Amino acid sequence: MTISVNQLEEAQIALKAPLYADVAGDLDVSFEFFPPKTDKMDAQLWDAIRTLEPLEPSFVSVTYGAGGSTRERTHATVARIQRETSLAAAAHLTCVEATREEIDQVANEYWAAGVRHIVALRGDPPAAGTRFQSHPGGYENAAALVAGLKRLHPFEVSVAAYPECHPDSPNPAADLDNLKRKIDAGATRAITQFFFEPETFFRYRDAVAAAGIDAEIVPGIMPVANFASVQRMSAMCGTDVPAWMARLFEGLDDHPATRQLVAATLAAELSRKLYAGGVKALHFYTLNRAELAFAICHLLGVRAKDRAAVVAA
Repeated sequence: MTISVNQLEEAQIALKAPLYADVAGDLDVSFEFFPPKTDKMDAQLWDAIRTLEPLEPSFVSVTYGAGGSTRERTHATVARIQRETSLAAAAHLTCVEATREEIDQVANEYWAAGVRHIVALRGDPPAAGTRFQSHPGGYENAAALVAGLKRLHPFEVSVAAYPECHPDSPNPAADLDNLKRKIDAGATRAITQFFFEPETFFRYRDAVAAAGIDAEIVPGIMPVANFASVQRMSAMCGTDVPAWMARLFEGLDDHPATRQLVAATLAAELSRKLYAGGVKALHFYTLNRAELAFAICHLLGVRAKDRAAVVAA
């Protein structure tokens, strides 16, 4: 059997020291949540927020449903995070099924509530399988939305990036052109769609640099709590699910604890390899559950702070 140079290097690292011994904890992490639909989901969300808060993330974001379907719940969740926690809350905002005036009103309400960070997205069409169409009188795309937000207030603005190309883009070059327009319009950083192999991100980072884009590109990490669900999401957003991942989750449908262990291991290893490649910021898609993100951060050296000690100091 022939062993590649990369495999030898990985083996040497694993044999020389514990797997995460070279991770110093000098990472900025952030977390994404979605607005709850029921009292039970609300309790789960706030349990996750309180569990992750001591990790002192750079920000936490709250998603926004297609067509503004969760507008009120998103606003209420973001405002409560801003009001009741030490966290910096970021609100997702999309262009879907709303005029510029309506979107500007929502942005002004966020500013009035103390929210200074917006995740600006084109958004998905309300009906699955249909093509996006801008609303008459609305922002036509994410770049226009970013420019509109920056005209209103000096928001910090994050946008989306797609290492495996957005499904609606004709090709990777056009996708990078769209990212550049968003950055040029005033976005601070781009957060990527989730992916499962580090090389996917590194190739994309090189392509972004070659396109003349110098903004921060933050990898989005999706711990695989439910493999079937991730397969469905991946199919919708064009993310490749490697065959080796399917084999690792095979036979675990009735073993939730084992699934959690496998999911944490895979996401932590992906994160460690990204760190080894110079990545110093990670964004976790939590699905409103704290356990996996907390465990991964712990392995990476990002530890909970003693809030009482911080305040006393």
